[in-house]
Amino acid sequence: MYAIIETGGKQYWIVPGEILQVEKLSANQGDKVTFKALWSASLEDKQQTQEKKPTAKVTAQVLRHLKGKKIIVFRKKPKKAYEKSRGHRQELTEIEVKDIQLS
Repeated sequence: MYAIIETGGKQYWIVPGEILQVEKLSANQGDKVTFKALWSASLEDKQQTQEKKPTAKVTAQVLRHLKGKKIIVFRKKPKKAYEKSRGHRQELTEIEVKDIQLS
Protein backbone atom coordinates (compact mmCIF):
# COMPACT_ATOMS: atom_id res chain seq x y z
CA MET A 1 0.00 0.00 0.00
CA TYR A 2 1.25 3.47 -0.78
CA ALA A 3 -0.04 7.03 -0.86
CA ILE A 4 0.85 10.57 -1.91
CA ILE A 5 0.57 13.27 0.75
CA GLU A 6 1.16 17.02 0.72
CA THR A 7 2.84 18.93 3.52
CA GLY A 8 4.87 22.12 3.51
CA GLY A 9 3.94 22.84 -0.12
CA LYS A 10 5.58 19.63 -1.33
CA GLN A 11 4.19 16.22 -2.27
CA TYR A 12 5.70 12.96 -1.00
CA TRP A 13 5.23 9.37 -2.21
CA ILE A 14 5.18 7.24 0.94
CA VAL A 15 4.85 3.64 2.13
CA PRO A 16 4.30 2.41 5.72
CA GLY A 17 7.51 2.21 7.73
CA GLU A 18 9.29 4.89 5.71
CA ILE A 19 11.23 7.66 7.47
CA LEU A 20 11.32 11.03 5.74
CA GLN A 21 12.18 14.66 6.44
CA VAL A 22 9.49 17.26 5.79
CA GLU A 23 9.17 21.01 6.41
CA LYS A 24 8.91 21.82 10.12
CA LEU A 25 5.65 20.75 11.76
CA SER A 26 4.25 22.30 14.94
CA ALA A 27 3.92 18.91 16.69
CA ASN A 28 6.19 17.87 19.55
CA GLN A 29 8.64 14.98 19.44
CA GLY A 30 6.81 11.67 19.90
CA ASP A 31 3.40 13.06 18.83
CA LYS A 32 1.29 11.38 16.17
CA VAL A 33 0.19 13.45 13.18
CA THR A 34 -2.30 12.63 10.43
CA PHE A 35 -2.33 13.68 6.79
CA LYS A 36 -5.01 13.39 4.13
CA ALA A 37 -3.83 11.40 1.14
CA LEU A 38 -4.10 13.09 -2.26
CA TRP A 39 -3.95 9.68 -3.91
CA SER A 40 -3.64 6.16 -2.54
CA ALA A 41 -3.42 2.60 -3.81
CA SER A 42 -3.55 -0.84 -2.27
CA LEU A 43 -1.99 -3.89 -3.90
CA GLU A 44 -3.63 -6.86 -2.18
CA ASP A 45 -4.14 -10.30 -3.78
CA LYS A 46 -3.06 -8.92 -7.17
CA GLN A 47 -6.09 -6.62 -7.26
CA GLN A 48 -5.24 -2.96 -7.49
CA THR A 49 -7.52 -0.50 -5.76
CA GLN A 50 -6.93 3.14 -6.53
CA GLU A 51 -8.57 6.17 -5.00
CA LYS A 52 -8.18 9.71 -6.24
CA LYS A 53 -10.32 11.30 -3.54
CA PRO A 54 -8.65 12.28 -0.26
CA THR A 55 -10.42 9.55 1.73
CA ALA A 56 -7.30 7.79 2.95
CA LYS A 57 -5.65 8.87 6.20
CA VAL A 58 -1.93 8.60 6.82
CA THR A 59 -0.72 8.33 10.41
CA ALA A 60 2.87 9.26 11.23
CA GLN A 61 4.96 9.76 14.34
CA VAL A 62 7.32 12.71 14.86
CA LEU A 63 10.83 11.39 15.54
CA ARG A 64 12.82 14.62 15.90
CA HIS A 65 13.29 18.21 14.75
CA LEU A 66 16.49 19.15 12.93
CA LYS A 67 18.05 21.62 10.53
CA GLY A 68 18.84 20.81 6.93
CA LYS A 69 22.05 21.25 4.99
CA LYS A 70 23.32 24.82 4.72
CA ILE A 71 22.94 26.50 1.35
CA ILE A 72 24.88 29.60 0.34
CA VAL A 73 23.16 32.43 -1.55
CA PHE A 74 25.70 34.67 -3.30
CA ARG A 75 24.74 37.79 -5.25
CA LYS A 76 27.07 39.88 -7.34
CA LYS A 77 26.62 42.73 -9.78
CA PRO A 78 29.49 42.96 -12.23
CA LYS A 79 31.33 46.27 -12.54
CA LYS A 80 29.51 47.69 -9.51
CA ALA A 81 31.57 46.31 -6.58
CA TYR A 82 28.43 44.75 -5.09
CA GLU A 83 28.76 41.34 -3.45
CA LYS A 84 26.44 39.82 -0.87
CA SER A 85 26.66 36.38 0.71
CA ARG A 86 24.02 34.78 2.90
CA GLY A 87 23.43 31.30 4.25
CA HIS A 88 20.22 29.44 5.03
CA ARG A 89 19.41 26.24 6.93
CA GLN A 90 15.84 24.99 6.62
CA GLU A 91 14.16 23.67 9.77
CA LEU A 92 12.90 20.13 9.20
CA THR A 93 10.88 17.49 11.03
CA GLU A 94 11.72 13.80 10.69
CA ILE A 95 8.64 11.57 10.67
CA GLU A 96 8.02 7.84 10.43
CA VAL A 97 4.95 6.68 8.51
CA LYS A 98 3.06 4.22 10.70
CA ASP A 99 -0.14 3.41 8.82
CA ILE A 100 -2.22 4.18 5.72
CA GLN A 101 -5.95 3.62 6.20
CA LEU A 102 -8.35 3.52 3.27
CA SER A 103 -11.84 4.62 4.24
